[in-house]
Amino acid sequence: MRESPGLARRSVLGALVWTPGVLLLQGGGAPAQDSLVGRLSDPWQAGRSRGRVTDYENDPFIIGVEEQLRCTCGCNLSVYTCRTTDFTCQTSPAMHRQVIALVEERKSAEEILQAFVDQNGETVLMAPPRRGFNLAGYFVPGALIVTAGVLLAWVLARRSNPSVEAAATARGSAELEPGDAARLADELKRLEL
Repeated sequence: MRESPGLARRSVLGALVWTPGVLLLQGGGAPAQDSLVGRLSDPWQAGRSRGRVTDYENDPFIIGVEEQLRCTCGCNLSVYTCRTTDFTCQTSPAMHRQVIALVEERKSAEEILQAFVDQNGETVLMAPPRRGFNLAGYFVPGALIVTAGVLLAWVLARRSNPSVEAAATARGSAELEPGDAARLADELKRLEL
């Protein structure tokens, strides 16, 4: 049985691809070398330099303030989350340095947040402030959910418990006239035979 030309080409190409890999796994293709674990040949390939780690990196007060600020790079993450997870972002470390500078000026959390709002507007906050029209954003969704739940419970209760009038109407239509009862009894006797 003769192989088709396409199948023969595939097997040749497969052999060319797999043979060097097999040789490397068997140790025949490259000289043995020491483990490279723990060594990085070019540290600049690992991402941007983190710089000096300060006591402010994990300070709970700083983290609390940075969790309330949105990074302005467009990622929609808090400054703390962005600076600790996205090492390509240049915006969150700059905002972190601004927070540290304001903390070193002995500013409170509210003053730090207000400084960022003055600089970037209210969009820099992770949540809108609880005042004015913003209160609608806090209360309307909850009120709608509660209203929908009450309405759904009311509809389900009406479906499962028919009203007294509906029960009386159903019971009244189930009662037979004396003549109909006699005719029904005759029909049942006839069917039994």
